[in-house]
Amino acid sequence: MQQPFDITIGEIDYAIFPEGNDTYVVFKDGKEYRHILKDTDSQWLTLDPETALPLFGEDEEVNAIGKEILAYVPEDEDEEEEQNEDDEL
Repeated sequence: MQQPFDITIGEIDYAIFPEGNDTYVVFKDGKEYRHILKDTDSQWLTLDPETALPLFGEDEEVNAIGKEILAYVPEDEDEEEEQNEDDEL
């Protein structure tokens, strides 16, 4: 499973926590903000907080977050370890 990661859209920072099955928990300003679900590459849905059912409707912010999730490339752990070793020298 993918590890949590951060994205920035404009001046807003989001923490993204993958849950599997194209579902993500999004934190904004350090607080749980939304659960989102990938519908298509360009269309993302918010999940109802009480029922966890998708809420259909156009939401540009959710689609922008989804676009950044798809564009995110995790750092290779080996490269990260090498970087940490180089920093220690």
